[in-house]
Amino acid sequence: MRYSAPLVAFCVAIALLGPVSSVAAQAASSSSGEWVVPRTPDGRPDLQGNWSSATITPLQRPEGQDLVLTWEEVEVREGRAAGFLDAVSRPSDPDRSAPRAGGGVGGYNGIYIDRGDKVAKVYGEPRSSLITHPADGRTPELTPAARARRAERRESRSQFGQYDHPELRPLGERCLVSFGSNAGPPMLPNGFYNNNYTIVQTPDHVVIMAEMVHDARIIKIGDGPRLPEHIRPWMGDSWGHWEGDVLVVETTNIHPLHQYSSAEMKVIERFSRMSEDAILYEFLIDDPSTYVESWGGQVPMTALDG
Repeated sequence: MRYSAPLVAFCVAIALLGPVSSVAAQAASSSSGEWVVPRTPDGRPDLQGNWSSATITPLQRPEGQDLVLTWEEVEVREGRAAGFLDAVSRPSDPDRSAPRAGGGVGGYNGIYIDRGDKVAKVYGEPRSSLITHPADGRTPELTPAARARRAERRESRSQFGQYDHPELRPLGERCLVSFGSNAGPPMLPNGFYNNNYTIVQTPDHVVIMAEMVHDARIIKIGDGPRLPEHIRPWMGDSWGHWEGDVLVVETTNIHPLHQYSSAEMKVIERFSRMSEDAILYEFLIDDPSTYVESWGGQVPMTALDG
């Protein structure tokens, strides 16, 4: 696989910044032995490192389910996930017959999938969904305008076969952006694999590199000028600021084909350290031309040692 010079330089920068992050983390233990937030040389919470958002907790909550699961429910769900992973990771039978002519031949088996095997836990609470707003944990209804846009898109595509030309193939398959909304914004688990991120920060930038499709979001820190409305990168125009120990990121100008959104879409994200091995990622989507109300949630990101 070939790598561009900018990508190599980016990886070298990560390597060089590693010792700074580790020194800050080592200095973060108090005299009492209790964990305190590690900080960068400029005094901000240190978000750097490798993190994973893989989880078996779904984005939307099953109807009638409470937000917080009982530990008995957690045991059942995580046990079911472990059993499934074991079943789909077994070696293939070398004496199996050939697949049916014209039928599907299958894809990756379980050892290549990393959708997660744990329920998402936020400050010790096991969650039944990643969405926390609205209260029912489900995405709001579409507005009439959004339904009309989607009907128009379906009508436009109906004149072609599914893969008649490259522009009809999924954006992730074309390696334009991550599958689903993995790189964001918002950054959501895809239920498949590559739900991993590397975060690097400086006083005036935060870079979040998603493993899936190797998307790199560059978040500028400050209150600089926004991009003109007609300039819409795939992942939008992201600006961050610190509210105490929380990094708050506001993104506008998101490409409408990425999130099937309107030009009004704005995403607010919040990053905060929960513990030595966890970051709490929160998101809120405000798109009044697409949804009848705003919606958002919380995704724990755990330290990735692999």
